[in-house]
Amino acid sequence: MAQATARQLAAVSLANVLLDDKYALDRGRVYMTGTQALVRLPMLQRARDVAAGLNTGGFISGYRGSPLGAYDQALWQAKRFLKSSNIHFQPGVNEELGATAVWGSQQVNLWQGAKVDGVFGVWYGKGPGVDRSIDAIKHANFAGTSRHGGVLAFAGDDHACKSSTLPHQSDHAFMHAFMPVINPAGVQEFIDLGLFGWALSRYSGCWVGFTAIADTIDTTAIVDIDPLAQDIREPADFALPPGGLNIRLHDTPLIQEARMIEWKLPAARAFARANRIDRVVLGAERPRLGIVTVGKSYLDVRQALDELGIDGEMAAALGLGIYKVAMPWPLEPEGIRDFATAAHELLVVEEKRSVIEAQIKDQLYNWEVGAAGRRPRVLGKTDEAGKPLFTEKAELNPTTIAQAIGERLLRLEGGEDSARARIRDRLDAIAAQLKRTTAAATVIRAPFYCSGCPHNTSTRLPEGSRGLAGIGCHYMVTWMGRNTDVFSQMGGEGVHWIGQAPFTGEEHVFANLGDGTYFHSGLLAIRQSIAAGVNITYKILYNDAVAMTGGQPVGERPEGHSVLQIVHSLRSEGVRKLFIVTDEPAKYA
Repeated sequence: MAQATARQLAAVSLANVLLDDKYALDRGRVYMTGTQALVRLPMLQRARDVAAGLNTGGFISGYRGSPLGAYDQALWQAKRFLKSSNIHFQPGVNEELGATAVWGSQQVNLWQGAKVDGVFGVWYGKGPGVDRSIDAIKHANFAGTSRHGGVLAFAGDDHACKSSTLPHQSDHAFMHAFMPVINPAGVQEFIDLGLFGWALSRYSGCWVGFTAIADTIDTTAIVDIDPLAQDIREPADFALPPGGLNIRLHDTPLIQEARMIEWKLPAARAFARANRIDRVVLGAERPRLGIVTVGKSYLDVRQALDELGIDGEMAAALGLGIYKVAMPWPLEPEGIRDFATAAHELLVVEEKRSVIEAQIKDQLYNWEVGAAGRRPRVLGKTDEAGKPLFTEKAELNPTTIAQAIGERLLRLEGGEDSARARIRDRLDAIAAQLKRTTAAATVIRAPFYCSGCPHNTSTRLPEGSRGLAGIGCHYMVTWMGRNTDVFSQMGGEGVHWIGQAPFTGEEHVFANLGDGTYFHSGLLAIRQSIAAGVNITYKILYNDAVAMTGGQPVGERPEGHSVLQIVHSLRSEGVRKLFIVTDEPAKYA
């Protein structure tokens, strides 16, 4: 038997796998991270356009930040592959300016001289970057996308606040800007839903928000690469208005608003319906208990069902079904209504603040009574008694979801007795396991500066002084006992003092400001302090890199924004005293 197995193994020819396959193979199976999938995605869009007889280009801009901190590095590493696909990557000095540049990419074909049929665009940024850029993004979305262009806006959301100063969920910001939102559940869906997203953007004229959280962007997977694998259809039941929905010259704001509400968002719903991106993925097509979920929460639900011992066959026996949503806003109504027709109850599982649950309840008001003899009950953030069910805080976990699903199944009448007994046994086992594992206290190990980092010394203050922090590695000084206790948003460093100075006996404070933040927006904080005439010393902590998100150079070029450039800029702004503190004074002679 062992000899036969050895012969079989010897007969199998090993695939010739190269590191460049993730970017070089035209089609096939490749191994890649979520970040690399977002690099490959625009190359696949270009290939899809070429196959359709279109000569398009791609434009990428934005600003780094976890979970997308390594995205620009991966783009630089893939520069030759991007160039061969006519894709141009130009990082923004900050997120807002990057968004404005991507807006400009959609205007190329409004005038004579365009070298391409359209430009498909990518904007990327962390959750705070979405907040910062929402004015530019909203203007660009109302203006529209080009017919053979389209824009995806990658939002790196840090739901658990692992590397941020606040937890972030960008769905509601995108909704505020009237942008359809796509929430992929894994690396393969970065590819599949990304290509769908550009098609949606072209058809509806909308920018499309695209959620990228650490649980998906930092994972690796074997992915099927084929630009033509998807048959993306335009709706047959939706007639576009005269002139279409894409960007045009000389639009007025009220006309843009009317087009958005009356046409563009309904077009997005019709496009989602035509391509059935929201669908039943497990169990009963018309369940008694319907689970509605999206993105990472879908994977958590599948893990929860594993913990309960529920497979597809058992789910059908219990009257359980899962409806997986890919575009949580605006929610396509026909698919969810069809799924819920026979349901006694819908259990909505989604992270953070409600997006889907609120829309279902809004739509439910006008639904006709279904086969169950009444409209289904909708539970999510709370149960039917108003008690908390799925938290809006931090992250959901599969065990909590398993307990909620199991309890809801046991509350409903019907289902096979043997299956219900198995669920009860699993719930008892989960409760016992939690009781055994939650007693130990956890030890918190606070992060500290890297060995040799200049922040080790530059964040120390003269005795009796007080400092203000901001965003970046030096933010960590707030828990190091160095009399620097408060921080600001990125680009607001030191500006707190302007509101304090008139009302305190303190005469002076220090403010830490990283060179990356200075280049991004911090110069405006210094300008504001000069304009206010306050007595403040800015310590610009220079290490020639955006260290907290991967060590990228401050500017696109390796030389970045030099010390002397900063000195000359500050002198022209009107700073009264300037000192360069360095271990190598000869460098600045």
